[in-house]
Amino acid sequence: MNLKIMRKSIQLLTLVLIFSCAPKKSSDNDSWQLRGFEKADDVNPILLPDTTTRFTDPISGASVRWEGKDVFNPASVVKEDTLFMLYRAEDFVGKFNGTSRIGLAYSLDGVQFERLAKPVFYPNNDALKKYEWEGGAEDPRIVLREDGTYVMTYTAYDGNLARLLVATSNDLRTWVKHGSVFKDSTDVNSWSKSGAIVSTLKGNQLVAKTVNGSYWMYFGDTDLFIATSDDLIHWNPIMNDEGDWRKVLSPRKGKFDSDLVEPGPPAMITDKGVLLIYNSRNRLSQGDSSLADGTYSAGQALFSMDDPTQLINRSTDYFFTPDKSYEITGQVNNVCFIEGLSYYQNKWFLYYGTADSKIAVAVSGQSRDGF
Repeated sequence: MNLKIMRKSIQLLTLVLIFSCAPKKSSDNDSWQLRGFEKADDVNPILLPDTTTRFTDPISGASVRWEGKDVFNPASVVKEDTLFMLYRAEDFVGKFNGTSRIGLAYSLDGVQFERLAKPVFYPNNDALKKYEWEGGAEDPRIVLREDGTYVMTYTAYDGNLARLLVATSNDLRTWVKHGSVFKDSTDVNSWSKSGAIVSTLKGNQLVAKTVNGSYWMYFGDTDLFIATSDDLIHWNPIMNDEGDWRKVLSPRKGKFDSDLVEPGPPAMITDKGVLLIYNSRNRLSQGDSSLADGTYSAGQALFSMDDPTQLINRSTDYFFTPDKSYEITGQVNNVCFIEGLSYYQNKWFLYYGTADSKIAVAVSGQSRDGF
């Protein structure tokens, strides 16, 4: 090979290397999404069941291993220099596969957590026992109110019906229960779950934000519905012309989200609209043939800032799906269920339940610009 040809070959090889190593440009369809999440394989799962911690249940009077069976489906929130996680924990007792309570853990790096020895939220001998016992209190999602109060939506399960309830706290440890989000209507006795309140990122905190004078919340675990509120406590579902809850997002045939859709972390206002990360389940007979039947994966949806009921974009495929052993095998196989999202130490931390058994984290260095 002569010198001229060799130089041309080197130039071509250099161009190939440059372009193969360059960051991939987002397509028009995903430029609005929150991307770049990498599962923290060196530390996951970050939280496991613990059979050593015990709690005297106020209803049964028994000493139970309250987080001994499974821990999963966490919410997260940043307070000053600390990241807090509220997580669902199941014991071994009861006819509903164990009673669920909510525990609290904290971290100074978003990865290594210390947890309190006793749950901070649980069924008690109070007015809400009829809703929470003995299935428990499940699947928290948390935002901050502008006055500094934490607002938590959670699911209460009495063994027959799941109801979406709300509670508030000033310190994440002591909570005031307010009952059903729909207690002012007959919807209190309708199956309801998973309330993701529209929020905005202020500093490192997700703060509930009004749109057109109202707070908004996406909820549901079949289709997604939407409700509005003046105070974050009392909510009114938006109805369609037939008098039913209005659907704002539904399953899609042939896709990863063919069987159901369910809100993930609190929805966030961006410069493109209202971004909602959502969980979904695949049904093999009508969904994505590359995923196992019943697989829970996560997608993203964008709603209009002018009207949060209006869907303006949606991911064509999942951005998060089970592919690790601890996500594939557990109490419920093939599950990544996302509920916690925090911006902390200049990174996005995404917390999720794995196979309804453990808790893991994924991290993204995407800029907060636009949020």
